[in-house]
Amino acid sequence: MTALNASALPEIVDRGEVAVPGYPLDDRRIGIVHFGVGGFHRAHQAMFLDRLMNVGRDRDWAICGVGLLPGDARMRDALTSQDGLYTLVTKAPDGTQDPRVIGSIARYLFAPDDPEAVLAQMVDPAVRIVSLTVTEGGYNYNPSTGGFQYETEAVAADLSTRFDAVGAQAAGLAGSDDGGANSAQRAGHPRTMFGYVVEALRRRREAGTAPFTVMSCDNVRGNGDLARRMILAYARRRDENGLHGDAPIADWIESEVAFPNCMVDRITPVTAEADVEMVSAEYGIDDAWPVVSEDFVQWVLEDEFPAGRPAYEEVGVQMVEDVEPYELMKLRLLNCSHQAIAYFGLLLGHTFADEAAVDERLAPFTRTLYMDHEGTPTVPEVPGIDLTAYKDELMDRFANRSVKDTLARLAAESSDRIPTWLVPVIRENLEAGRDVTASAAIVASWARYAEGTGEHGEEWPVVDRLHDRVMAAAARHDEDLLAFLRDEELFGDLVAQEAFTAPYLHALEVLRADGARALLTELTEQA
Repeated sequence: MTALNASALPEIVDRGEVAVPGYPLDDRRIGIVHFGVGGFHRAHQAMFLDRLMNVGRDRDWAICGVGLLPGDARMRDALTSQDGLYTLVTKAPDGTQDPRVIGSIARYLFAPDDPEAVLAQMVDPAVRIVSLTVTEGGYNYNPSTGGFQYETEAVAADLSTRFDAVGAQAAGLAGSDDGGANSAQRAGHPRTMFGYVVEALRRRREAGTAPFTVMSCDNVRGNGDLARRMILAYARRRDENGLHGDAPIADWIESEVAFPNCMVDRITPVTAEADVEMVSAEYGIDDAWPVVSEDFVQWVLEDEFPAGRPAYEEVGVQMVEDVEPYELMKLRLLNCSHQAIAYFGLLLGHTFADEAAVDERLAPFTRTLYMDHEGTPTVPEVPGIDLTAYKDELMDRFANRSVKDTLARLAAESSDRIPTWLVPVIRENLEAGRDVTASAAIVASWARYAEGTGEHGEEWPVVDRLHDRVMAAAARHDEDLLAFLRDEELFGDLVAQEAFTAPYLHALEVLRADGARALLTELTEQA
């Protein structure tokens, strides 16, 4: 068994089973700071950079990962002990596996350990991109109004704290009182992605250093545009609060910082203990946190990088002027369809996405009733894409038995996903006078799932940042079947639109009385 780190690479090469970085790790120079290093980032953006480095390109674009949340300490421990290396195993539908050690992450910083180290890295002129995979909820916006949520605890703390030299000195003094990193954060260091990005840009401007590009890689429509709006809202409030003295920063960010949009795609389940054991047993590598994903990958990226960028196009990234058609295709056909199979699949008793994707009733509901009838009419023409073939490929990808993507993962954080992905489809179809029966059934399946128990009394954890709120709403179904829809932050005024509430109420009634299979049978036989 070989513990994964830089010194172990020759031994792994000698065994000939796993590809390793074909470049000296000492050649790496950090050019990107990335917030939110998880499985997806490591299977996607970091993998593309590793490809570039392996062909002798762009070794000055290595990644420094940054973690903000308590749970990110585990990633710090894993990557630091392994010199930033990890194993990526892609799995094809026929069971073929392609293992590779990825070397593009040169450094990892857990922000609570040393906030100033994070800021120093971001202010370094060699860093020209700050990228984000902070999830849909990480942008701190109200999905109904689109407004920034200033009252979120960590954001509110940032908006009342100085981060300049005076604030940093105060932080050090406060930290010396009790020795706690959390105390240092409260006294004068950022706690949020917004805080780090805006403060780093302020310091770069003060030093006469050109700004970095902010590259969002999250599954939200207009991810770059959204990042821009939310970061500007945060910066303006800090300006208004006098935290930047007589040198406000928001207008400078608005005029000088680029926020390209992009579409990202690769199904990447949460790493399971079985994946760790597989890497150990099949490849003889002791990896604290490997990544397993499907073999399909796509990245469509708006070419707006005034500070420069890696030569992404040389390793399969599509560099385009307009990302939106690709983005809508992916969000409304893949992401929304994942929501379709998630809650219905769990209610039907399935555990994995591949099981749900071939269910005799759920498969036609997803492929025909949702994808064809409701998702596709909201997708514009996509250059070079046959949408029928794309939808067929999606169902094949969902059915990939090798990946073992859990329905629990797909059903997590629904209050960030349904309002961001599916509600816009519903609104667009309602405005056009089109049918929303399938979409209403998907929302109803979420409402039924949020009751917390299955059709045979089994219990499941509802993982959601609004856990208490959504479960409390679902608990009122006996006296008010529209209780779940009355949350304006999540659904806006949908509760007042009969064209939506009529199929929603019918779907929820059938789900609660007769079960998911009865509803799917009814809907697919009527189609």
